[in-house]
Formats: sequence, structure tokens, C-alpha cells
Amino acid sequence: MKPLKSLISLEECKEVLFSLVQPIKRTERVPIVKAGGRVIAEDVIAPLNVPPFVRAAMDGYAVKAEDTFSAKTLNPVKLKLVDSVLPGNFSRKVLKKGECIQIATGSPLPSGADAVVMVEDTEKEGEVIKVYKPVHPGENVSSAGTDIQKGQKVISRREFLTPAKVGVLASLGITQVEVFAKPEVAIISSGNEIISPGETLTEGKIYDVNSYTLFALVEENGCRGIILPKMEDEVENITQRIKEALSYDLVIITGGSSVGEKDLMLEALSRIEGKILFHGIAVKPGKPTLASSVGEKIILCMPGYPTSCLTNGYGLLVPLLRKLAHFPKKREVTLKLPISRRVTSTLGRHQFLPVKIVNGKVVPVFKESGAITGMSEAEGYIEIPANVDLLEKGDEVEVKLFL
Repeated sequence: MKPLKSLISLEECKEVLFSLVQPIKRTERVPIVKAGGRVIAEDVIAPLNVPPFVRAAMDGYAVKAEDTFSAKTLNPVKLKLVDSVLPGNFSRKVLKKGECIQIATGSPLPSGADAVVMVEDTEKEGEVIKVYKPVHPGENVSSAGTDIQKGQKVISRREFLTPAKVGVLASLGITQVEVFAKPEVAIISSGNEIISPGETLTEGKIYDVNSYTLFALVEENGCRGIILPKMEDEVENITQRIKEALSYDLVIITGGSSVGEKDLMLEALSRIEGKILFHGIAVKPGKPTLASSVGEKIILCMPGYPTSCLTNGYGLLVPLLRKLAHFPKKREVTLKLPISRRVTSTLGRHQFLPVKIVNGKVVPVFKESGAITGMSEAEGYIEIPANVDLLEKGDEVEVKLFL
């Protein structure tokens, strides 16, 4: 059992991985009802105007504006009501001088009308409408194309499709759109002691936690997780599992990177001509992380302890997944608050410390690398730089929230 001889910094680690991981090129066509949360792979050019016709911008009465110019609060103009337009319909009448047509917001403006008087500025007496306020031509009217003009680029390639952008697609009558495929990420746990949830727990066995926390993290960040059968602690089995996983876009292995297990992993990687990119990061927790490349594929071996694994997932894996999926950088929501107690760290190692917020103070919740509840109770984490070994009680820290 040999200790890790040298560690690279977190910044170096990210630089190495980001230089090798390229955004997915595959695309697929999906209906717009499934396009939300995807990244579009084509520019969208409007095939029509929105609105496609001149329409009322308010509930009220379509009029010839000049008929209202003399309207006053104490001396209203009287117009003859000749028709009514309900939502989704239009009037066939051509409006004449001295007439008006009742109209709903969004309905096509009748021929001959050039303005809409808001219903609040009118009073109805049978078939006569009293208008108490004048309107000018075009008032309370939306022209064709005021929202979107035909030929306009409304969505650009590589934009993230929010609900509002899906609404734009629907407004143009588009039913399907080309999006980037979700990168497929293989997740493999290792260790003879690991069994799947649902199996009978026998002496010396523990349930697989990492496969499921990483699966959730992968799915949350634009990729598709695939949990593969676990690896046994023998080089032939490890080699075979890695070979099978290389058909996916990214391979994540949990366990197998610590000093007691690394020889098997390194031997298996050498058999498939894997190039070791680094083994050991100056972070806490998560030091024994290992990365290898086989051709254009990246294999990332995460620590087996659940807290170490998930902490590295947030700090290292999430940015990698989002680049792979064309996702925008995750917007960090942060709070600056005092820490509730003294915290010591290790000089030379960048620390990710899970925390929660209690009564306006930041409370560390890290228990040990093997305890997943330390992360499940956390509302976020703080980062302690490698050149800091002590935070005093009351020091202001920046909490990055899990959202």
C-alpha cells in the first residue's frame, strides 16, 4: 500500500479536465413539450409575425379614433354598438363613422377601426355606448409583428430553453425542435462490500450510496445517468467493466482510487492503454481522486466515501457535466454570514465544508467522509482556500447554496 506521492491543485485539476472534455455534438429532434431544460442545436427564425394580425390590447370598444376626439367626462360621445367580438372570433362588419364594436383583448381589430377605447372609459345604455375619454389612432392596439417579426432570429443555437423560450416556439406554431442530445454518463461503483438497495444486507456489506447520489447529480446537470453493474476487487473484472463503460460519453467510477485499491485500478487502466492525467488533488475531502483518458474518453475515479464523493461531485464534476451538455455555468446563490464556531483546515489543501444556516449563523455539518447525512443536512458549503488553516468563530464566510 503506497501513499499518494504528489497532489495537484484544484485549479490544475479543472484545467486538465476542461481542456479534454468537449461539448456533445450529437443532436436529436424532440417535441416542444419535452424541450424545456434542453439546449437548442439550431437557430430559430420566425416563420410568421406575432401577433399575426392587428389586435386589441385591451377589453373595450373598437372605434374610429376621430369619433372620440370631442369626448369629455361631462360630455361623452355617443356611438352605436353594431357588433361584438369574442376571443377567438372576428367581426365581418366594416366599421362606419359613429359606430363601435365591442372587443376582447387579443381579438382582431375590425376593418375600419383604428383604436380601442378601454371599457373603463365607457358606459353602456342599450345599444348606445357613451365614451368619456378620447383616444388617438393606434391607442390600445397591437400591430402585427409587434412582438415577433417574420424573419427575426428569436432563439440562437446553444441557448438553454427556459419555459419562456418554449412559449416563443409555441407562439410561432413550431411543434418540434433540434436539441443537443443528453450526454450519457456511465456510473460504476466498486468494492466487494457494496450491494444494491433492496438486496439483503449481510454482515460486512453496505448499501451502494454513491451510484445514486451521482446519478441524481448527473441528471440535474443536463446529462443522462446510467448505473452499470458494480466492479469486483479483481483486475480482470475492473478491466472488463471499464471497457464496457467506454461506449458512453463519460465514465465515473466510485471507489478504487484510494491508496489501498489504486494498484488494481492502475493495472486495469494500463491494460486498456489508459493515460493517467492525475492521481490526487489537494482538496479536502476528496484527495484520492484519479483521472485517466482512453482515446477521447475521460474516466474519473471518485473517492468511495459518500461525503468525499458527493463533495467532489459538486466542486469538480458539476462544471464538467455542464460543459459536456452545453449547459450554462451554474449560477451560484451565495450568502455571507458569520461562522458559528472555530474551524481548522489543512494547509495546502482546498477544503469544501458542508454547512447549514441556523439563526443567521453558518454551522458546519461535516461528520466524517463515510457519513452521507453530513451532506443531506447541509444547505450548502463553504470553501476554505489552501493557504488558510483557521477560521475563527464569528469570521464572515461565503456560503454557496445547493439550489
